[in-house]
Amino acid sequence: MTVPEAATDEALASRAALGDNQAFDEIAIRYQARVYRLACRLVGQDDAPDVVQEGFLSVYRNLTSFRHESRFATWLYRIVTNAALMHLRARTRRPVESLEAFLPEFDATGGHCQTPAELQVAARADELIDRRQLAEKAAAALGRLPDLYRSAFVLRDLEELTTAEVADVLGVEAATVRQRVHRARLMLRGYLNALTKVKS
Repeated sequence: MTVPEAATDEALASRAALGDNQAFDEIAIRYQARVYRLACRLVGQDDAPDVVQEGFLSVYRNLTSFRHESRFATWLYRIVTNAALMHLRARTRRPVESLEAFLPEFDATGGHCQTPAELQVAARADELIDRRQLAEKAAAALGRLPDLYRSAFVLRDLEELTTAEVADVLGVEAATVRQRVHRARLMLRGYLNALTKVKS
């Protein structure tokens, strides 16, 4: 007896758009953990459930607008990312200190202001800080990245979408994605460098 092949996301989306609630339930089961993880990385654990709910509701309402021009996962990530960004704009909490102060500094000749030894410390920060502490600090740092850079970094480096997929999700050029991800990495690296100095 052969096991029936699982329907593709795109096939499920087409069926759900025609009113097949079981197909939509299957989509939700497939993506619930990934969407929750994405929401946590974009808005934090406390607000993630609201973003997940809003994201799936928006997906359900807009299934008929899915045109199969990109993968269903890319389309879903775009909706959830937009829900997260709207959530961030709407919240009225005290703003956290940005990581932009941790970007590398350059002198008039274009050389790094940091010494080679300081740059080396930043490159091996994970060896100098307890890994559990590093994970906690890195998660906290993620929340301090400006939204513009956090969304690109999370989608590209943590969710492992391709640059083209991230560009599609965010509605920007691939070059813009590369620039934002690079800048986010620099901010995080600078922050970890500062942590290692505190530790030593």
